[in-house]
Amino acid sequence: MQEMMTAKAKELLQNGTVNRVLGWQAGEFVYDITPAVFETAEELDAGFVYNDFCGNNLSKYLIKESRKEGKVLAFLKPCDTYSFNQLLKEHRILRENVYVVGIPCDGKTDGETLKAKGLEGILGCVREGDTLKVDTLYGEKILPLGEALTERCKVCRGKKHMVYDELLGEEGELQGSARFDMVEKLEAMTPDERFAFWRGELSRCIRCNACRNVCPACSCEKCVFDNDASGIANKAAADSFEENMFHIIRAFHVAGRCTDCGECSRVCPQNIPLHLLNRKFIKDINELYGDFQAGEDTESRAPLTNYQMDDVEPGIVYKRGGKG
Repeated sequence: MQEMMTAKAKELLQNGTVNRVLGWQAGEFVYDITPAVFETAEELDAGFVYNDFCGNNLSKYLIKESRKEGKVLAFLKPCDTYSFNQLLKEHRILRENVYVVGIPCDGKTDGETLKAKGLEGILGCVREGDTLKVDTLYGEKILPLGEALTERCKVCRGKKHMVYDELLGEEGELQGSARFDMVEKLEAMTPDERFAFWRGELSRCIRCNACRNVCPACSCEKCVFDNDASGIANKAAADSFEENMFHIIRAFHVAGRCTDCGECSRVCPQNIPLHLLNRKFIKDINELYGDFQAGEDTESRAPLTNYQMDDVEPGIVYKRGGKG
């Protein structure tokens, strides 16, 4: 696929369709893949990569790239296109300045996922059927592919792109997903148990802001947490209240807009499952207002910004799965 993508990028650069390419390049480690912009065929040959570690969602980078002179080619995986559409809906991306090439995806892994399996000194990986062969400094390790994928890929909604100008390979299909399974487990806990769970997770937060900075739904030009006049601008939380407040405010901010891309959890250096907060809101919106998928199109309004006569009333107690 990398060769096909490189050839397509060179073709579009050469014929003038685009003047730069948004893709991926290797970082300090083989699994430390970094979004990057390439302007020439030589730069593509020297640095462009696409492999099992290219899980980064490129959509947010288009907020700035689409406002530069010329047109940018963006390679988007199926899940990335939801974020792209949502940003279009919010007028954060200039569509006329982006040429979207949809690329197929069968799931991604990352360094943290592999290290959690006990692998160290990772040098690369190759898929062989239903297994992932990982080359390390200490020899070759083989993992079942299902165990090597990131959490979001294990519960993928499908392989169908929501938008593209051109498609490489064959289009996939939507599929069932078990992404709310963990949310249901949390819902089954007592309030005290849930509080203890989240205090245990959020207490590890170091307020690095990686989750906010990578999130496509967090695109405010001036975040309230960067505003010195807000009274809540700080880097490190002073107490447990501030630890909770940052993530609760962010979750409410993206409610109805989160596409469940999972970038927040992927980049968290403390491995906090932040996506579960957002999935809880997604699940509640589906149950209260009907199924809704942010970024599925660019026209529909989110339930929280739209009014229907049959909308649920605040005082209504609803049942989940018939269990209450």
